[in-house]
This record gives sequence, structure tokens and C-alpha cells, in this order.
Amino acid sequence: MSAKITLDQWQALLAVVDEGGYASAAEALNKSQSAISYAVQKIETELGVRAFTLEGRRAKLTETGQMLYRQAKVLVEEANRLESAAIQLSQGWEPLVRVTADGLFPQHCMLSALDAFAQHSPLTRVEYSETILSGSDEALLRKEADVVVGGRVPPGFFGDPLMRVRFLAVAAADHPLAQAKELTHEDLRHHRQIVVRDSGSRRIDSGWLGAEQRWTVSHASTRMAAIRRGLGFAWVPESEMGDGLETGALKVLALDEGVERMMDLYLIYADGQYAGQAARYLGERIRDAAALPCPGVTVSARSPANDAQSVK
Repeated sequence: MSAKITLDQWQALLAVVDEGGYASAAEALNKSQSAISYAVQKIETELGVRAFTLEGRRAKLTETGQMLYRQAKVLVEEANRLESAAIQLSQGWEPLVRVTADGLFPQHCMLSALDAFAQHSPLTRVEYSETILSGSDEALLRKEADVVVGGRVPPGFFGDPLMRVRFLAVAAADHPLAQAKELTHEDLRHHRQIVVRDSGSRRIDSGWLGAEQRWTVSHASTRMAAIRRGLGFAWVPESEMGDGLETGALKVLALDEGVERMMDLYLIYADGQYAGQAARYLGERIRDAAALPCPGVTVSARSPANDAQSVK
């Protein structure tokens, strides 16, 4: 059975809602207002429904219209992705790949992946950005990345477990907290905690933040430098400590509980099954690099059990 409604007509309905009216929708789609009105009327006539109701001079979605809007948005987005995928396939390799990774992902892993990618496709441009907390989510939602390594899989996306990162509560060897043989979280309240700011606009806090004194920095390397100078304590990924524990420059705090924390990282393609060849290739090299030995990191194997953790 052939569809009664065309993609152009669904796009017209979406534009009326997104742009706030028929006139604005016509301008956004570069069509006449009568063409937009006809498209919406066609939907209502062919399907026997009312998509909009008038409240004064303003059109408002009915309950049926809200359902149509949601489903039409999925339909149009899927059509756009399919079209983009077809264009990419016809052209072969994408000329640009944008990759975003949470700052917890070991730097040497990403550089190893990029090196392998460059050897395979030296002319493909790569844009790489590092984020903290919700920054990876926003890169996906704003379509600012093709491949993402993040600590969360936002609704509407699928992600495969990549690795688990281990955090330890540490301070410089000469810090008062490092001298104590037994500590509670109450003891921590009287000392400065060093935290890294969320790079996303939501400014999400993460972890224990009960200290009366707190310094917030914008980069993990600054946090590590502050800790080594004895300026405070923090929960730090083992992969960022270098040889600090081996040399004795850093000490793990003797907390009675909560000294260790874990965080999972996921590999996510912004376009899912429609991800381009270059994005896919880079993603696989990231997975290969993540399997390299690294202190405080556990590789997540691809298995049905792990796939169940994917979020839709």
C-alpha cells in the first residue's frame, strides 16, 4: 500500500509546530503560506483527523496532532539519516570525522586509535574534543560529533560498553589526610576537595561533594597538579596518576568506606546504524585501543549481556 502522505507534507506539519505558526513555517521551508496550509489540510483530510485546533488566532496541536508530530519527527529524521547514508555510500569515505570523548578515556588510547586511523586514511580530517560529564551527551544531542565515548547513553541512542574506569580517593603524601591511618567521610569535610567542572551547559555535579571547601577546575590535569602540590584531595582515575602511587608522591586515603569508585564508558555512534564508513572504522580502532593494558581500567567485552546495557 502506498503512503497517502508525503515527506514534504509531514515536514510542513513539523515546521508549523517548530516555527510557531504557518507564516514562520513557510519562511523556514521557503514555500508559500498557502502551500503549508494545503499540506496540513491534506494530512487531516487523508487521515480523517484534526491535527490543529484554533485558540484565538493561534493554532494548537490536538492530542492526535501531538501523536502525529512525534511520529512524523521520527519519520523525517530517519529519512534524513537514510539519505545522508546513501550519499556517503555513493561518495565512499567521509572527508571529515568528528569524535568526542569524556576526559576519563585514557589519552594514550585515543591517540593510538587516531594514529591507526591516520595510517589507513591520511587525507580524512578529524576533529577531536574532550568533555567532562554531560558534555558528551550534548555533543550527541546537538549533532556535534559522529563518534562519542561517554559515561552515559542518552535516550534515543545505542551504546556498547567500552571500559570501566576505577577511581581512588587520593592526596599528596605530605597532606594531613594522607597521614591518617583511619578516615571517615566526616573527616573529609574539613579539607579542600578538588573537582573538575562539567563541560556541558547543565553543570552536573558528580561524586561526593561534602567538603566545606571546594575548588572547581576545568581540566583533569589541573586537578592532578593541585593534588600533587598538597592543595586538596580528590577521587582520581588511576590512569591519571602516572607513577604517583609507586613513587609514594600520592597516597590512597584510608577511608572506612567509599575509597574506590567505578564508572563505565560507552562507545556511541551519533547516527547509529547509518554511521559512515570512516566513523565506523575509527570507532573500531577506539575499541582496539581501549583493550590495551592501562592501570585502573577494565575492558568491557562485547557480549549479549553487555549489549543489554544499551539504552534506547
